[in-house]
Amino acid sequence: MSEPASISTGIAARYATAMFELAQESGALDALEADVSALEAALAESADLRDLINSPIYGRDETQSAIGGVADAMGVNAITGNTLRLMAGKRRLFVLPALLRELRSRIADHKGEVTADVTSAKALTKAQSDKLQKALSASVGREVKLNATVDESLIGGLVVKVGSRMIDTSIRAKLNSLQNTMKEVG
Repeated sequence: MSEPASISTGIAARYATAMFELAQESGALDALEADVSALEAALAESADLRDLINSPIYGRDETQSAIGGVADAMGVNAITGNTLRLMAGKRRLFVLPALLRELRSRIADHKGEVTADVTSAKALTKAQSDKLQKALSASVGREVKLNATVDESLIGGLVVKVGSRMIDTSIRAKLNSLQNTMKEVG
C-alpha cells in the first residue's frame, strides 16, 4: 500500500470510529447507514461534489459552507453533517470515499453482515440473487449482502468475492485455464 493511501485510510478510520461510536451511543445507527447510502449515491452522481472534495482550489470557508449546504439539503443526521463540516475545516474531505467504505464495513460488522461482490456476465434476476444470497449465507454462516455488477467479458458464469475468498466460475477463467494447459503441452 502506498503511503498516501495508508494515510488516507488511517484518517478515514479515525473519523469512522468517532462517527460510529457517537451514532451507537445516541441510537442513530440506522440514520448513519442511510446517510452513508445517500452520500455514496451523491458522490457517484455528482461530478461537482467529487470536485469539491478533491479540489485544492476551494478555500476552507468556501468548502465548509458548500459541504454544509449539501448536508443540509440532503437532510443528513447531525453527526454526519457536523463531521463533514469538521473535515472541510481541516481540509480532509478528500478521504470521504474511504470514510464511507469504512462506515459501511463497521455497520455491516455490527449487524453481523458480510458483503459479497458478485460479477456476472449478465444481470442476475431476483430469483438468482436470492438463491445465491441464501447459498452464500449458508456457506459463510452470516447474513450476506450482494453487491452485484455486470461484466460481459466473463462470457458466462460468476465471480464471487467474500472477504479474502474468491470463486471464479466464469467461462473466461475456464478458457484462460485451458489456454495455459495447451501452452504447457505444446
